[in-house]
Amino acid sequence: MPVYHQLGEVPRKRHTVFRKPDGGIYAEELMGHEGFVGTSSLLYHIHPPTTVKSARKLRDVKLEADEETSLRHRHFRTAQARKGGSVTLDRVPLLFNADIAMYYVEPDENDAHFYRNSQADEVVYVVEGHGVLESVFGELPIQPGDYVVVHRNITFRWKFDFSRGPVKLLPMESRGHVRFPSRYRNNFGQLLEGAPYSERDIRRPLELKPRDEKGDFPILVKQYDAINELVLDHHPFDVVGWDGYFYPWVFNIHDFEPIVGRIHQPPPVHQTFQGDGFVICSFCPRPYDFDPNAIPAPYNHSNVDSDEVLFYASSEFMSRKGIEYGSITHHPDGLPHGPHPGRYEGSIGQTHTNELAVMMDSFRPLKVAKAAVTFEDPEYHRSWVDAQHAQFNPPTS
Repeated sequence: MPVYHQLGEVPRKRHTVFRKPDGGIYAEELMGHEGFVGTSSLLYHIHPPTTVKSARKLRDVKLEADEETSLRHRHFRTAQARKGGSVTLDRVPLLFNADIAMYYVEPDENDAHFYRNSQADEVVYVVEGHGVLESVFGELPIQPGDYVVVHRNITFRWKFDFSRGPVKLLPMESRGHVRFPSRYRNNFGQLLEGAPYSERDIRRPLELKPRDEKGDFPILVKQYDAINELVLDHHPFDVVGWDGYFYPWVFNIHDFEPIVGRIHQPPPVHQTFQGDGFVICSFCPRPYDFDPNAIPAPYNHSNVDSDEVLFYASSEFMSRKGIEYGSITHHPDGLPHGPHPGRYEGSIGQTHTNELAVMMDSFRPLKVAKAAVTFEDPEYHRSWVDAQHAQFNPPTS
């Protein structure tokens, strides 16, 4: 998880008098996970964070599964997904289970409301787009390739610069706390020398702009599979200082340092994040295996206790044909999968790859959301057969 960080003004000792210029006392708020034993931060507000003027439920957001189709490999083309709307309210659900849910969204407007996900940590992969993530912890500049990690119950708001191009995002919601893989850290929590990134690759909020404004400020809160509106009597970004380990942070996929070997390395070397019941991996440009007899393409394998999901952030992927930029493939638990015919042999002698992809492996079966079926490639499960047929039966002139 991120390292200790302090921003703005804080008193020398915790839980002691910290006075405002007018003589009043700043309101403390301890925010963290796992009660009082997980990572946390202590924030100092101009106004108490508890002053809610009204509360109401707006709508349910319970995910609906596609129950009509059989077990098979799946392929979804996000280029055909619904476009526009809000980055928080118009996400298109793709795949989900009790531990993790994956969405896709191409917003064309900035939210007027503030947002808080109180039932999940969010990891949002920025496929395209530039902007700023505003939160009670300060501001974080955002760019393509960023993994933006917003832990649960943090109030935030996206501000995109649409003049710089379209915005495309792959949000993932985790029921558990998102963190660095334990095998990358020593007993003291520091990232090891052999990890594929270091603490200096993690971007933290560096600018705090406390707002002392009274009025009606709606915060939309996702909780109990519903969107609820809480109207606060002051601007929620009224924090003058904070410190701790719990805050939103960013890691860019281009800062991931691939681990390569003389012979093909298994997918866990690409792991980037750890969650409860899932992992997230990054497939980045890298040199291939360097043994003269090495086969760089992955071997066929059966995920007998996990589902494999790949988002293709470029149109190149060494083991797969028929995918495109923005494709998502889902290879369910127990079904063997591997390189398409021709890709295994064709990888021999290749020196490097320019592929870019985000992989999410879930250890419990995923359900396909109904909304994703509308842009599914229904023949994907036949692609190994069709590719093999085309390989051995080339068209004649």
